[in-house]
Amino acid sequence: RIFIIWAISSWFRRGPAPQEQSSAGGTPRAPSRNLFPKDTLMDLYVYISEHEHFTDFNVSSALFWQKRDLVYGDWTSGENADGCYEHYGEVDISQSVQQNGSIYIHVYFTKSGFHPDPRQKNLYRRLATVHTSRMINKYKRRRFQKTKNLLTGETEADPEMIKRAEDYGPVEVISHWHPNLTINMVDDHTPWVKGSVPPPLDQYVKFDAISGDYYPILYFNDYWNLQKDYFPINETLQRLPFRLSFCPLSLWRWQLYAAQSTKSPWNFLGEDLYEQSDEEQDSVKVALLETNPYLLALTIVVSIVHSIFEFLAFKNDIQFWNSRQSLEGLSVRSVFFGVFQSLVVLLYILDNETNFVVQVSVFIGLLIDLWKITKVMDVRLDRENKVAGVFPRVTFKDKSTYIESSTKVYDDMAFRYLSWILFPLLGCYAVYSLLYLEHKGWYSWVLSMLYGFLLTFGFITMTPQLFINYKLKSVAHLPWRMLTYKALNTFIDDLFAFVIKMPMMYRIGCLRD
Repeated sequence: RIFIIWAISSWFRRGPAPQEQSSAGGTPRAPSRNLFPKDTLMDLYVYISEHEHFTDFNVSSALFWQKRDLVYGDWTSGENADGCYEHYGEVDISQSVQQNGSIYIHVYFTKSGFHPDPRQKNLYRRLATVHTSRMINKYKRRRFQKTKNLLTGETEADPEMIKRAEDYGPVEVISHWHPNLTINMVDDHTPWVKGSVPPPLDQYVKFDAISGDYYPILYFNDYWNLQKDYFPINETLQRLPFRLSFCPLSLWRWQLYAAQSTKSPWNFLGEDLYEQSDEEQDSVKVALLETNPYLLALTIVVSIVHSIFEFLAFKNDIQFWNSRQSLEGLSVRSVFFGVFQSLVVLLYILDNETNFVVQVSVFIGLLIDLWKITKVMDVRLDRENKVAGVFPRVTFKDKSTYIESSTKVYDDMAFRYLSWILFPLLGCYAVYSLLYLEHKGWYSWVLSMLYGFLLTFGFITMTPQLFINYKLKSVAHLPWRMLTYKALNTFIDDLFAFVIKMPMMYRIGCLRD
């Protein structure tokens, strides 16, 4: 994904020729240049403030880091001879920040000998100063899953968490802090033309309104800051640890970071999906940081194969049922049971936090199962006998090929024997779940009880089809291609069940499949 984004960005950059860009007067816009030529001597000033617009240059406590005589485009200096410098300190915070207030970082690079304060007329030059700022705390939602034993009302949850949930509701917005941040200065002298910089890079290239040239590109790089490393800011903290790094960055690597961190096209999907995508990106980053490269390559290949197999399984399933004329040898009741099973699975994973891709896959599976009902039975709308006198009644009738074959007899027989085992087991599992497990409410109990039961004893639902196969002494009527793809995918599911975030019950289900 990173490579594709970089390739597209590069292609955009090569696209329009500079002289085609016209200014308001119709004359072609000339390519601009970087206001800081290569090897420019610079001074770095970093201020930390609670104000978004910074003016307190005279307040010494606001200055967090000052570094003189840095060289623009220098890749060989520093402790590790990579052009990087690091500063560690602790940030004193006020009561306002402790109580969910914001805190900002203001970074200034000036050409050597100048100062960022515009009030110092002798030392300030507009074209010799580049500035950027951002909020360095991050607001995250903390969700409280209020579970209890539905019979006794008791819970094992922390009493303090229960009190906060009662005070602030099930979702609480809390300011969080990460102790690391990197300031990158992009080593780039591309003759950018104003108005033709491709997105998302155009957000970072700032042009001077008078000269038309652009300032060096400053980028706050927190790509490798994992969500799990953020900690909440509260009244118990007086000071916050902060390690700030300065490093040069090449243009193509900056393009990768900029493309990965942009989220603007997805604003319409809402905040919940934002946070979910943050956590899903975290799993990608952890895989890149901690996984053996060979295993990582294998995982990428296997995930592509999994998607192909899943698509082929859906496609062949639809083809099989679409072209099927006779229902001899096929268990119609199993199709209805499959719809019920898919519906329970979908409702359960929506009730719990699950990977978005898993949700989509299960939803598509449910739609196909619902469509199958129209292929195994005659479904009609009875407009004469309406439900509540308003809605047409849906009627189901067995197809003639099913009634006239011995399949229906064997199917009924199999489900009758099955119910003798299934219903007592369901009753026992429901009682166990109610007595010993905690749930959010009665709806969650019904879902988790049905889902847990289906995972534990769901394989029993395969027995009607096996019973029919045994009685007919044939398996020629089965959708072999679909079964083959699904069988291959179950092995891949087992591999991913412990990599992708999903409920434990779903993982057990993958293993059972």
